[in-house]
Amino acid sequence: MGVMRQYELVERVKSYDPAADEDALNRAYVYAMKMHGSQIRESGDPYFSHPIEVAGILTKYRLDTASIITGLLHDTIEDTPASMADIKELFGDDVAHLVDGVTKLTRIQLQSDQTKQAENFRKFVLAMSEDIRVLLVKLADRTHNMRTLHFVKSPEKRRRIALETMEIYAPLAERIGLQEIKSELEDLAFSELHTDARQSIITRLSFLREQGTALIDTVIEELRTTLENSGVIANVTGREKTPYSIWRKMQRKDVGFEQLSDIMAFRILVDNLEDCYRALGIIHSQYPMVPGRFKDYISTPKPNGYQCLHTGVIGPQRHRIEVQIRTREMHAVNELGVAAHWQYKQGHSHDGKQFRWLRELVETLDHASSPEEFLDNTRLEMYADQVFCFTPKGDLISLPSGSTPVDFAYAVHTAVGDHCVGAKVNGRIVTLRAELKNGDQVEIVTSKSQHPSQEWERFVVTAKARTRIRRFVRTQQREQYLELGRQILERAFRQAGVELSEKGLEGCLKQFKVGSADDLRAIVGEGNVSGREVVQAVYPELKDQPKADKVVPMARARTKPKPGAALPIKGLIPGMAIHFAQCCHPLPGDRIVGIVSTGKGVTVHTIDCPTLERLAEEPERWLDISWDDDTAAETHIGRVKLILTNEPSALGTLTMLIAQNNGNIVNLKIVNRSKAFFEVMVDVEVRDVRHLTNIIAALRATSVISAVERARN
Repeated sequence: MGVMRQYELVERVKSYDPAADEDALNRAYVYAMKMHGSQIRESGDPYFSHPIEVAGILTKYRLDTASIITGLLHDTIEDTPASMADIKELFGDDVAHLVDGVTKLTRIQLQSDQTKQAENFRKFVLAMSEDIRVLLVKLADRTHNMRTLHFVKSPEKRRRIALETMEIYAPLAERIGLQEIKSELEDLAFSELHTDARQSIITRLSFLREQGTALIDTVIEELRTTLENSGVIANVTGREKTPYSIWRKMQRKDVGFEQLSDIMAFRILVDNLEDCYRALGIIHSQYPMVPGRFKDYISTPKPNGYQCLHTGVIGPQRHRIEVQIRTREMHAVNELGVAAHWQYKQGHSHDGKQFRWLRELVETLDHASSPEEFLDNTRLEMYADQVFCFTPKGDLISLPSGSTPVDFAYAVHTAVGDHCVGAKVNGRIVTLRAELKNGDQVEIVTSKSQHPSQEWERFVVTAKARTRIRRFVRTQQREQYLELGRQILERAFRQAGVELSEKGLEGCLKQFKVGSADDLRAIVGEGNVSGREVVQAVYPELKDQPKADKVVPMARARTKPKPGAALPIKGLIPGMAIHFAQCCHPLPGDRIVGIVSTGKGVTVHTIDCPTLERLAEEPERWLDISWDDDTAAETHIGRVKLILTNEPSALGTLTMLIAQNNGNIVNLKIVNRSKAFFEVMVDVEVRDVRHLTNIIAALRATSVISAVERARN
């Protein structure tokens, strides 16, 4: 097959866009030939045949002149001496911008390193979202490369390109509704990745085709007549499904090949929307419907704008067939996607529903902290199957399958996600980690006092939710370390009897390699720098003073802290800047002490915790802290160790007594068992020490429990 001639290309463009810039097209054609010169492709063809074929594919989608020129020039920057400046000068800003976008996408596959690939993937999505034409050119480029893939000598390289096509480009084509390109890319990649499977399906298809040709014509004729008799004029065609879609169905549903319905689809094209539903009614009244096969993509289109009615019936001659009903306009959009909406002169005027996913990807970029995180998130989201859920008002939200109410809340609005406390699915209260199903109606319950929880990150599916949660946790941690650092510094300066001033802190930023006084406070709160070190940096003359005496924990227990000396631990979320020690489980009412741990903030211990003896040598890590009045309103975990007699009602009595005393068991573990006794550890949510003491007293009073004490270590 010869290369398309210059005049043929120009004629194709003029056929749908009479006002196209003929001169620019001619110049681009000649420029591409000149720049690629004597380069040869692996097929032995001259290299410039590739950009010309790509431009040819683009004319099929009736794209504007700038896109066609970009198709001709898309490899010049990467493979020839041409520079961006040359392109700008010769063909203008619009073309230069598009060529630059496509060049960035092409560089993706040149990187093997994960980070680089992710970084480029990020640019790629950005380039795409600024101008969808970049993606259309890239898809045409990939289509031609896949058509000539068999010429590539290296099997690894062929496999890599085919996988990338299957993973990245076919789903992208589907996302923007380019059905034909999607099917072709999938089929070409399929033939490389699963040659034998494809061959056996094709053989089987041709056998069925010989058997079924007459049958197909009969079905088409009968469907057309049935509709016509009821007053609906329709164009009925039969089309074979692609080998890849058959293979995928066979994998997914484990179906054999016997049913005609799985390999043939009959398409009914009508004039208007009313006729779609009328045709559906006629077919359902005439033939038995196959349960579970009906889908209405007209009232709820797919995210890429695809609209159609799908149904399965036991049709003419008792054959199971799949029927698709749509208007001619829907058909154009379904086959050509974005290209069908293409409005020549206005470039990117079409920014409707199907580009929402692009905007969401860009929004995700703003919140993701690293390119790898972004790549993981978008990859997950782009290729997962979708579930459609509704808001109570009936708005449709499409999410990747496996999504939870938290994903749904973030899809509705960031603020709804941030403050979500509960959810009702179809009127029933569910947990926030419940998996949503197609057609669920989801109502999110919010509360101003709620914040994203670190726990959520474990079960959310969408990139938007995950990056928002991470970002909140990061900001929250910083705010907490900042507050803690502020308190530690105030106390350190007060103990040294010197003044703490903003100016003083700013004077020693270089020394601690931080950019601002707040950054310094944050690293003090995090435990990376001690308050004492900062005091000495601001007042170097204090360096030679003797260190504070070692702190003896027991002595501290006897002296009440001076008012104002202790840091009240309020308002800081436990688990971020402040951690409660697992060895002694401190509770409000206990005398407590804080130990600064590098990079973790402060761990709170009870004053008589045995662990503290190991730390007596490091007085600079000790912090005087006290419970704030507010902390009594929160619940804390107290640990109790008990010995139960081994009899049927023992465990029931234990749980009932704890419940009667308003304790909530969060963990229960049998540590030791013998014939007569069980040794049990119980973690109970309580308000304070007194609450726990009451529970212990109640347990001691019962006969099935032979010993109870608060657990240490």
